[in-house]
Amino acid sequence: MASISSINQFSRKIFRGSSLNSKSKLNAALSPVNRINFPAVPLRKSAKLKQKFTVGAVSEDEWGPDNEPAPPGVAVIDEKPSEIDILKKQLVDSFYGTNRGLGASSDTRAEIVELITQLEAKNPTPAPTEALTLLNGKWILAYTTFSGLFPLFSRGASLPLAKLEEISQTIDSENFTVQNSVVFSGPLATTSISTNAKFEVRSPKRVQIKFEEGVIGTPQLTDSIVLPENVEFLGQKIDLTPFKGLLTSVQDTASSVAKTISSRPPLKFSISNSNAESWLLTTYLDDELRISRGDGGSIFVLIKEGSPLLTS
Repeated sequence: MASISSINQFSRKIFRGSSLNSKSKLNAALSPVNRINFPAVPLRKSAKLKQKFTVGAVSEDEWGPDNEPAPPGVAVIDEKPSEIDILKKQLVDSFYGTNRGLGASSDTRAEIVELITQLEAKNPTPAPTEALTLLNGKWILAYTTFSGLFPLFSRGASLPLAKLEEISQTIDSENFTVQNSVVFSGPLATTSISTNAKFEVRSPKRVQIKFEEGVIGTPQLTDSIVLPENVEFLGQKIDLTPFKGLLTSVQDTASSVAKTISSRPPLKFSISNSNAESWLLTTYLDDELRISRGDGGSIFVLIKEGSPLLTS
């Protein structure tokens, strides 16, 4: 049997060897080659965002460039309409069913006046006569309190074969001219009555208008009348087929007369009386909406031709 001292020496050798192996393995693990560096993750601190965004969820119908759905969690930022845009939309909506102001109730008129006052306070063009390029073009009358036009509205609505299509004002700032026009439409043709005027700038907001002549336009042919197969009257269906031949004959005769009239030049007449002059104060103006005040405090709201406000 081996002595106790021999066993102790053998044990110390084994321990020393295992200790050296452990140290070498630890040093190898800590060497630059075998070391794995993990990036430090910064702690997220809560903060109050000052900006305001409108976030909308992306629907399944929104696809990417390769017919793949947009990745989840994508925020869609929508621009909010300005206060002026909201007021203009509310103003135009309030005109619905008023027949340009003729049929407006007292409550509706009060609402319209309030919206107009708010827009005038936010007028982006404080000196309209110094921004004549904005005034240029054709403006469609959407609302007025001028009682002088009300008989025209009512007559146009009461005539069974004629309809008041449009009242407009066309401004040419280069030649300082204004043309007011009223367009009527009938079964086979449309015609217009216009007044031509000159204007002078009297202040940053005011112009003086002097009417010079009136023009009755020649009728312009429209599409022919389409007669339905039948109509219902007092619960009974009436066949209109026998009348189609008669209507065709009437249309041919009317078209012939209209073509003869259309070949003639417009009828012009001079305007020379005490009512041939007036003034107009523009209290709000941008690229699609104009608010003006005339003699006696009359209000005129006009929308630029081609503006989305005309179809809203």
